[in-house]
Amino acid sequence: MLTPRSIATVCLAIAALVQAPSGSAGEGERPNKVSFYYAAHQDDWQLFMNPSAFEDVVNGAAKTVFIHMTAGDAGLGMSRGGRKHPFYLARENGAETAIRFMADADDIPARKTVSNIRFNGHPIYRVSYRNTVSYFLRVPDGNPSGAGYSETGFQSLKRLADGANNTLAAIDGSTAYHGWNDLATTLRQIMDFERGSAGNVQLNVAETDPRINPGDHSDHVMTAKAALDAVKDLACVRRVYYVDYASARLPENLTENERDMESSVFAVTLAGVLAYDHRVSWHHYDKSFVGRNYFRVEDAAARCGAATTEFAAARR
Repeated sequence: MLTPRSIATVCLAIAALVQAPSGSAGEGERPNKVSFYYAAHQDDWQLFMNPSAFEDVVNGAAKTVFIHMTAGDAGLGMSRGGRKHPFYLARENGAETAIRFMADADDIPARKTVSNIRFNGHPIYRVSYRNTVSYFLRVPDGNPSGAGYSETGFQSLKRLADGANNTLAAIDGSTAYHGWNDLATTLRQIMDFERGSAGNVQLNVAETDPRINPGDHSDHVMTAKAALDAVKDLACVRRVYYVDYASARLPENLTENERDMESSVFAVTLAGVLAYDHRVSWHHYDKSFVGRNYFRVEDAAARCGAATTEFAAARR
């Protein structure tokens, strides 16, 4: 377990972060491990949680699950923004393309399985590919401040958590969450469904301590909060917290090989967005975030037993 420590300043907090090679965020090759990566937007895990995710997909976990919370629509909702496809679908294609790239390392492409599974009464879009699973909840992008966008009714994860919004509706009209507990319960049921009887479960989220991760996007912090609330009674879950936007102000800490892994996955992500006729920004993100991977770890207190929560997971 992580030894409690008092952090008086941001500098001391940064010093407490793990700066070892990113692959060490996992615990090596463990066939009974399920690793969950929570991303507010469809390119967050690539920029802030890699190459940890790549290591898990290649050999670190029996299953790696990516849960993308918002549609990443930047206030466009279902609009195409003058392009051939809606922006949120372009970003989803980027994430899916990157996940297949990792899963297909040194292999030929396989066939993906697409479904909608109902958790806590909410149908969620699910993609299964080799040893990976992706979920897309498609709730509205909340704006960096958490205020939401006028085009999507000023809905956001932050406003749902604060009680300013009573509901949070997916932009594609597939479902609506009635209160924060409804959302957290849905996430818990997804995790129970995917972890099954795995003894080792790892939860990867954005750092929630503002002293370590100041000035982060509201959706990043609220996605982490929702994930942590979903597993608050599970002492067997290993929690890994990643520095997001604030990592741009930290020195590069990856080896050459690790940087190659991170940058290649991000490049493939952008290629997936371009394939759907939307603009990307390589230079800004490459210079700001690639080559950096900072995290801290709270080790699990015990091994997980089989999930016991009963729920309907009916395919539509």
